[in-house]
Amino acid sequence: MYLRAMQEFTRFLGHSPDSATPEELRAFQLDMKDHGVGAATYNNRLTVLSFFFSTTCPCPEMKRHMRYQRMAKKIPVVLSVEEVVAILEAAPGPGLKYRAAFSVAYGGGLRASEVAHLKISDIDSDRMLIRIEQGKGRKDRQVMLSSSLLELLRDYYREARPKGGGCFSVATASIPSRPGNSTGLLALPAILRV
Repeated sequence: MYLRAMQEFTRFLGHSPDSATPEELRAFQLDMKDHGVGAATYNNRLTVLSFFFSTTCPCPEMKRHMRYQRMAKKIPVVLSVEEVVAILEAAPGPGLKYRAAFSVAYGGGLRASEVAHLKISDIDSDRMLIRIEQGKGRKDRQVMLSSSLLELLRDYYREARPKGGGCFSVATASIPSRPGNSTGLLALPAILRV
């Protein structure tokens, strides 16, 4: 990362970067913008140059000429009711396992690994909550549980009787795996990523 950014800057200058001028630095920034360099790459290169001009080749006035770009914030895509229904109806296999897993993931906003690690004891039907332990960032959190999702989970539990306390663990899977998987089972996170 550091070397690549310095190579780009040196290639642009056509001479050693330790003799660069503020005008050349500004021209480099404009060139990156003209060539459509993304904000993350642009800022990364400026961070490298900032380190170079503060530590490797001290030249504090160069840092004053660096202008970072703001990252674009995009609104997530929200699926329509029909699209959600189509996804849930397309859940593979006989039985309710994957339909229930997809419903928990979408309805509660859980990540694939959180669904895969969900335990029966994490479903709190009295308070209508799902407890997620050690999710992203190793943080615990709770999400709301709708009555229709609770009914679907109850139907799935009556049908499958998952063993070992896990709702969607690999031990309860019943569909064949992809070639090369020695367990003979397909883990839920792989299905959710497809």
